[in-house]
Amino acid sequence: MPGKNLSRDEAHARAGILSVDGYEVRLDVSGAPHAANATFRSTTTIRFRCAEPGADSFADLLAPNVRAVTLNGRALDPAVVFDGARVALEDLAAENLLVVDADCAYSRTGEGLHRFTDPADGETYLYTHYEPAEARRVFANFEQPDLKAPYLFTVTAPAAWDVYANAAEREVTEQETREGSVRTWHFLETKPISTYLTAVVAGPYHVARDHWSRELPDGSTLEIPLAATCRKSLAPYFDAEEIFTVTKQGLDFFHAEFDYPYPFGKYDQCFVPEYNIGAMENPGCVTFREDFVFRSKVTEAAYEGRANVILHEMAHMWFGDLVTMKWWDDLWLKESFADFMGSFALREATKYQAAWVTFANQRKAWAYRQDQYPTTHPITADIRDVEDAKLNFDGITYAKGASVLKQLVAYAGREAFFEGARRYFQQHAFGNTVLGDLLEVLAVTSGRGEQAMAEWSRAWLQTAGVNALTPQLTVDAEGRITELAVLQDGATLRPHRIAVGLYDREPDGTLLRTARVELDVSGPRTVVEELAGRPRPALVLVNDDDLTYCKIRFDADSLATVRTSLGDIQDTLARALAWSACWNLTRDALLPARDYLDLVLRFAGRESDVGVLQTLHAQAKLALDLFVAPAHHAESARQLADCAVRELRAAAPGSDHQLAWARFLASTAHDAEQWALLEGLLAGTARIDGLEVDQDLRWSLWIALAAAGRADAGQLAAERQRDNTASGNQKATQALAARPLAEAKAAAWSAVVDDDSLPNAMVSAQTAGFAQAGQRELIAPYAARYFELLEAIWAERSIEIAMRFVGGFFPRLQTDDATLAATDTWLADHQDAAPALRRLVLESRDELARALRAQAADRA
Repeated sequence: MPGKNLSRDEAHARAGILSVDGYEVRLDVSGAPHAANATFRSTTTIRFRCAEPGADSFADLLAPNVRAVTLNGRALDPAVVFDGARVALEDLAAENLLVVDADCAYSRTGEGLHRFTDPADGETYLYTHYEPAEARRVFANFEQPDLKAPYLFTVTAPAAWDVYANAAEREVTEQETREGSVRTWHFLETKPISTYLTAVVAGPYHVARDHWSRELPDGSTLEIPLAATCRKSLAPYFDAEEIFTVTKQGLDFFHAEFDYPYPFGKYDQCFVPEYNIGAMENPGCVTFREDFVFRSKVTEAAYEGRANVILHEMAHMWFGDLVTMKWWDDLWLKESFADFMGSFALREATKYQAAWVTFANQRKAWAYRQDQYPTTHPITADIRDVEDAKLNFDGITYAKGASVLKQLVAYAGREAFFEGARRYFQQHAFGNTVLGDLLEVLAVTSGRGEQAMAEWSRAWLQTAGVNALTPQLTVDAEGRITELAVLQDGATLRPHRIAVGLYDREPDGTLLRTARVELDVSGPRTVVEELAGRPRPALVLVNDDDLTYCKIRFDADSLATVRTSLGDIQDTLARALAWSACWNLTRDALLPARDYLDLVLRFAGRESDVGVLQTLHAQAKLALDLFVAPAHHAESARQLADCAVRELRAAAPGSDHQLAWARFLASTAHDAEQWALLEGLLAGTARIDGLEVDQDLRWSLWIALAAAGRADAGQLAAERQRDNTASGNQKATQALAARPLAEAKAAAWSAVVDDDSLPNAMVSAQTAGFAQAGQRELIAPYAARYFELLEAIWAERSIEIAMRFVGGFFPRLQTDDATLAATDTWLADHQDAAPALRRLVLESRDELARALRAQAADRA
């Protein structure tokens, strides 16, 4: 893997002798608009100390060329000291000055300094993304989180550009060069931060500005300038006012709860193209994927999701930026907290009151899936190197960790939790921490004590796997509960703070909660004594209100109620929990896939929460593609598509639900009449009252028609011309790859495999189009080629592109024993393959085996 791995042991040894006083980084990107310029000038000066004078160490740098290296005034030969990834530093003094002058490469993979040219207007844009260890692609450094230091950035760029970094600009000067006018941006020094948190964003970005202030307890006023940027061609769609509203609400909330003033001066939020993740918490210069700039109609769930991400990244200013983990083992110390605080602040401080419903239905589904892989790991993970770290930005670190923190708040109490956070920030500001540092303050503020917190940590943070909780009832002759117990299973039994809810029918048929008991559950069986003597309810919901992290199971009578009356559960969160439980039963092959689809057919149309509805659509499509037995697939596909048409026509005109059903129809259309409806919507000859067929919906329809063989290359080229944007190019590429033609599959495969210049977003577009559920026979021959190429792709491509290949081209649609055997053979024959690569293949293998088990259950 290009990038030369960095191990935990190496980082620990280096941190044991080095401390960094500061960086000065000069970047010259004035040539960036010219595609022929593959590199930019990077000159870095590092002031650092060595606790063992005479010792050797190294700096990190990934660069195609190093011009000069100087250590303590002594010129070093780059050919001798630079190996392509590291700069050898020998015979260090107590105080050292290192200067590295290099030519670094612009990126097309979203790692390092990414360069993008907008097809709409030809403008070029740059941004950096480093986590976990890609800052070394832009400047020489000590690439590990526990060697924090202040930074002085100086960036020279075309005169028409603006430049953003972690700190505000101190001065901007303009000068003439042979290539035209340039401006040099001199930024103020940052607070001490880790290398992966530094950031530069440059280009002719559209910018909106605002301001936030707050009076502090000492009588002073904290002033924070706000900025939000996007590409100029997206400016007409940029709802900066809504973004600033959420930003201000978040700043109000976190200052009230954390009682530690925001320490990084300004707060810029930059929405950038071809971004690999949702967002990144660079202090003072947060970067977001520009998909959050909505150029077409989206549902309220999309706005809620964006607001959640804004608050998630803002929480990182304290959890992650102010206080940072020492090594990636404790990645959860920032990501779990930010994921939890995103939903918590969303519910407490904004208009998005369904935050915990979304969390239960979407985020925890990710956690449950990840936690059942053979590669699952404790929340506090064993991260041997930065490749391991890259893969640990997963459902365990984020969503399970956040779920466990929600459990901790229930266990310790809200005020105790936030008081612990306040003390944590005060004690460790601008420093690095490990798990024990947090537990120490929580033991005090919660009143639970060190032993109790240590036991909680061992149970929840230091073990892997998910428990299932099942109600067990005995009832007397009069139908009253004689005993209600909660059964717990799983490899590790944990203490759970839960609520048990009893639900009964009202005269109008709705299911309402009639009793709720909150209690601690531990061990294999816990009796809920308070519920004895009550009438046997129609439904028992363990983990009501979603206080803990577990899979919910039902007793037989409760499951029967859910099968007949799921849509009658009036409370949105309780209903979402029932949906989630049914989905977990389906994934575990305990509920036949067609039974789950029957629930969707009967009750999805009544779902009031559009975010839950969209999740149901995605899960129903996955169940159809992978879990339904092949003999029943055609009939199930027809039923789902007919349901989509029916609900689309019944939805309120112009509503979010109508848009959700239109998208679902695009993904499930199954016969000539439905495809004709899609064609008519595109042509304007068919109409659904209130449905606006805007550009994003047009692409959904085109991709569906292309996969059905009802859209040719000429039609797709015409649509691309109509939408000559970054998004349009990606969608057109996906549609071309989706066509049921051998040459289309060959072209998609070749574009990724035979050419390493394809940018990250286009790789994803090719793999998304390549794998279509209705084209299994067409793509089956590529399975053998996939396994043949795995190690070469992993060795030759950047980790971002390699991950897209491994996950995107895995033959997941070949749900047969032969494909499972081929996967097992590769794993058996490649025991020494990179651990990160083996992990990805093992997880794909697990999904395939799960699909086979689900199909077997559906056949029974």
